[in-house]
Amino acid sequence: MFLDLIRKLYIQIQIFSYSKEGASGIEYALVAAMVAVVIGAFITPISTAVKGIFTSLQTNIHT
Repeated sequence: MFLDLIRKLYIQIQIFSYSKEGASGIEYALVAAMVAVVIGAFITPISTAVKGIFTSLQTNIHT
């Protein structure tokens, strides 16, 4: 029974690996992940700068 389950799993993996439709989905996922990394790399410095601007405005408005 366990051997049959392993055999079915192996066959499904083989079918999935030969499928060309899944390749484009994986490519889109990789592109989306790369875009997310780039956005994440730029968000921190930009958010720090924006926070500094609003802090400066808040300080100047109260004085």
